[in-house]
Amino acid sequence: MAHDGQGGEMAQSILLDNLTALTSAALPPVAGVLTKAKDCLRDMVSVDGRVSGALIEENQTAAHALAWLATYSEALHQMQAWAERLQNDGTFGEVEALIHQIAFGEYLWQIYGGIPMNQGEFVRLQDIGLSPDDMRGLMSPEIMALTQTGNTQAARTRLVKLMQERSAEITVGRTGLDEELEMIREQFRRYALERVEPFAHDWHLKDELIPMEIIEELAEMGVFGLTIPEDYGGLGLSKASMVVVSEELSRGYIGVGSLGTRSEIAAELIICGGTDAQKEQWLPKLASGEILPTAVFTEPNTGSDLGALRTRAVKDGDDYRVTGNKTWITHAARTHVMTLLARTDPDSTDHRGLSMFLAEKIPGTDEAPFPTDGMSGGEIEVLGYRGMKEYELAFDGFHVKGENLLGGAEGKGFKQLMETFESARIQTAARAIGVAQSALDISIQYAQDRKQFGKSLIDFPRVSGKLAMMAVEIMVARQLTYFSAWEKDHGHRCDLEAGMAKLLGARVAWAAADNGLQIHGGNGFALEYKISRVLCDARILNIFEGAAEIQAQVIARRLLG
Repeated sequence: MAHDGQGGEMAQSILLDNLTALTSAALPPVAGVLTKAKDCLRDMVSVDGRVSGALIEENQTAAHALAWLATYSEALHQMQAWAERLQNDGTFGEVEALIHQIAFGEYLWQIYGGIPMNQGEFVRLQDIGLSPDDMRGLMSPEIMALTQTGNTQAARTRLVKLMQERSAEITVGRTGLDEELEMIREQFRRYALERVEPFAHDWHLKDELIPMEIIEELAEMGVFGLTIPEDYGGLGLSKASMVVVSEELSRGYIGVGSLGTRSEIAAELIICGGTDAQKEQWLPKLASGEILPTAVFTEPNTGSDLGALRTRAVKDGDDYRVTGNKTWITHAARTHVMTLLARTDPDSTDHRGLSMFLAEKIPGTDEAPFPTDGMSGGEIEVLGYRGMKEYELAFDGFHVKGENLLGGAEGKGFKQLMETFESARIQTAARAIGVAQSALDISIQYAQDRKQFGKSLIDFPRVSGKLAMMAVEIMVARQLTYFSAWEKDHGHRCDLEAGMAKLLGARVAWAAADNGLQIHGGNGFALEYKISRVLCDARILNIFEGAAEIQAQVIARRLLG
């Protein structure tokens, strides 16, 4: 491969007619190593032929290494599928080729040398028990060619040069989605540019709720009923459409991008677990935005261990009285209904005694955030993700109608919640892509405008290299997320793919925000610069909807299951 630092005429990319063949040939050795890794870990954590949860926990580094290896393998497969689709359509141009070769060059090297789970933790194949002989498959000619020539300074510099030339394009590189989804993207990108981005930083700095007029506009655009069936007043569109909408709105501001997710997950709980009467009552109101929901699951001493919840719902005639404490409840004050998880079997000690309720409440105001009898709450001040606010809630004999027990039967709450995890994690991955894209948007503009030592920052290779890797990893996370949404839309089980998309997307968002702030230098540390907000917003993505450690654990158990 040529190394023309001026970046002329495709000099930095592997020949187009050879690249996808080369990357395709690199996939089987990775799959072979993944198979060996699964076998090694299964031997490590099994007793009498059965996988032991206690041993998985004892060998957590190895288990999480497997999860990350599998995530990288799936990500590369989806990048290959993306490249081949574009090639078949005749739209696989130089930008796409550069993204593709850099992604393969970098991720293959990381698989061999060490995958970063975060800045300070790297997992290596020997952690899973692989020997040097087991890893020899990664020394195939195709992988060697890609690792040596795929992700070079020249390739990164050329990619950023093309990004500047094509700055009017909505995304860096074609996404591979169909025309209808790209039209949806364009619509919501225009909306975010006009109605969200100019005001988001002020909302953040003042720690203000997103204005109700924004919520009303989103309702008019159909955001809250996007995936709700038409029979119940929704638009009946795909999960992929919700991914695109969440991505573009989160690119404007993560709080706005998360508003639709709240309604979608509440609706999915009702669609999957509700009675016909509950569907008729609640879904049209959710779809229209007439009612806003909030999820009330987490408790102060449980965190990710939902099976240990202590909030109890006690029968009171045909109805229930709820007593207990909840925390990290997003958008709790001005919403109308809570999807509330509580223990209905006082003798139970795990998830089997939990039930889900559609608990009605009166929307609050700034002066009286929780006016409903039997509940009180206080705001939790947070670094970022501020537009809906976080709250602690206390229930003391709070009244819930018996008819609002989801599905009309006790003990199904945890199972009902689990049915929404695929969509929730796909949506979190989409929001992560939006946040990462926001970091790239802000940083490339700053790097062009800021002059140091007589030239723009973007002309320094370490700066352009950061921007290039942001663009590449955003596309990798995007393709993995789109694939998980496609699987969901086609009725396939996709908890594994959704978990991988969320795991990788959250890391990509944080890396993009962190590198974006580095490009800003000291200015990035000043509150007045937008990148400071994006950094704070990005940090939560590795925690909510399953912390990265929990997510890796879940992926590992599924791989071994």
